[in-house]
Parts: sequence; C-alpha cells; structure tokens
Amino acid sequence: MTSKQRAYLKSLAMTMEPIFQIGKSSLTPENTKAIQEALDARELIKVSVLQNCMDDPREIAQMVAERTRSQVVQVIGKKIVLYKEGKDEKKKIVLPR
Repeated sequence: MTSKQRAYLKSLAMTMEPIFQIGKSSLTPENTKAIQEALDARELIKVSVLQNCMDDPREIAQMVAERTRSQVVQVIGKKIVLYKEGKDEKKKIVLPR
C-alpha cells in the first residue's frame, strides 16, 4: 500500500465510528470472526481498544491483521483502522493509483 493510498484510507476513517471494542479479555476467536465478517462486508473498519485491555493496541492490530488477512492502516492511541480489499465485483473503496 502506498502512502497516498494510506492517506486516502485514513481520511475515510476519520468520519467513522468504531464498530468493535476489544476489552479486558483481549482478542478472542469470536472477536476475530466478527471483525473478519465486518471486513468482508465493509472493507474499512475502525476498532476501539478499551482502557481495561492490558495488551498494546499495536500488537492487537498486528494479530488481527494476520488472522483476517487485512492491512493495518493506522493505530492512534486506542483506535485501530483496518482495511481489506474486496473482491472485484464487490469492491466498495477505489484506491488512488
């Protein structure tokens, strides 16, 4: 992903609200499955890591990205933005070249 594409995705994510929260139990298989389904449907999602989660948000972002085959766009504080390119016929976000 180029820096221009990353900047474009960041700008789209600025207007989004987090759709998942990762809490005290950290990353569970249920969370991972739900995030995978959301990425398949939306391509770009924002996840919030709650204060009571003891794990580092950057580590959580890397684990989620590996498990869902997505890309980490941004981790700022306790917010994670993930992107997974959709199939050709279902593509919702067209990245700049």
